[in-house]
Amino acid sequence: MEVQNDEISLKELILKVKEWYDYLLSQWKIIVLAGVIGAGLGLAYSFIKKPVYTATMTFALEDEKGGGVGGALGLASSFGLDLGGSSGGVFSGSNLTELFKSRSMVEKTLLSPVNVNGKNISLAEMYIQNNEWRKSWDEKPDFAKLEFLPNANRQKFTRVQDSIIGAIYANLSKSALAVAQKDKKVAIISIDVTSENELFSKYFCEALAKEVSDFYIHTKSKKSRENMLILERQTDSIRRELNGAITGVAVANDNTFGLNPAMNVRRAPSARRQVDVQANTAILTELVKQTELAKVTLRKETPLIQVIDKPILPLKKERFGKAKGIILGGFLSGFFIVLYLILKKIFKELNNLNY
Repeated sequence: MEVQNDEISLKELILKVKEWYDYLLSQWKIIVLAGVIGAGLGLAYSFIKKPVYTATMTFALEDEKGGGVGGALGLASSFGLDLGGSSGGVFSGSNLTELFKSRSMVEKTLLSPVNVNGKNISLAEMYIQNNEWRKSWDEKPDFAKLEFLPNANRQKFTRVQDSIIGAIYANLSKSALAVAQKDKKVAIISIDVTSENELFSKYFCEALAKEVSDFYIHTKSKKSRENMLILERQTDSIRRELNGAITGVAVANDNTFGLNPAMNVRRAPSARRQVDVQANTAILTELVKQTELAKVTLRKETPLIQVIDKPILPLKKERFGKAKGIILGGFLSGFFIVLYLILKKIFKELNNLNY
């Protein structure tokens, strides 16, 4: 009995499919017409849509572990001095890719100066011009005189400027900027900047890499530079003390020249000065060593970004092809008209059941 029910269910399913097929076949004129219209719209879109340019920069990450100066750094640490030779993990891997996409780095990049048609403007201003935003701002008093000067002080931005720069950042981070480490085993990161303006893609890609590189150099070498400056000040101070002690020995010797050998008390100042000279000499020798080690460490704090490939004009161009527009437009139109016809028939049957 169950087999018979299964056979009936299968027959019903086949009949139902045939019914739907016949229904859609009867509507072939509407479906074909919709497909033709969609193909035409897709073709028109391919003419209207501007080509997209992609600027790509690849670079290697510097992973300095101390190398040959490891022993020297160990010696320095034995004197309680941290020369900053360790490699901070905050600038590695996925953390670095997020740094490239951070709002702070992108906004600093947008305020970088570029030369467009013989005029120095900021990348933010170039973006606004490319997207023709000013045409819609003419009737808005708050936006009419709005401008983003190169290297402007971000802290002095008005609320309106904050909103505009925030909108640009949102647009870029959402669809125009891609940063990725292609292989975890290989410390090579690539930056892709996509826009409808070829020069903007190139300029923004290069400026962003420079901003992140400068930020890295400043942050990574800050501790080493501070330690080096402290050591240099200490070295200069001890050198002055040593010079004073040497002069003091000479003065004390002049005062005791030809003195009766039995009067040893009179020779005490000269002996004390000799001790000062020896102590300051030993201290100065160590400080000079540590200062040189600090200079070596600071020199080893090289930029994180070792550029491999730079964006070179002409950039890679992607155009929405005519064939793609026809096929995609026809398919989408046909799909939606079929979906509409199916839903229309279902609602009609439901209304008939209700009555």
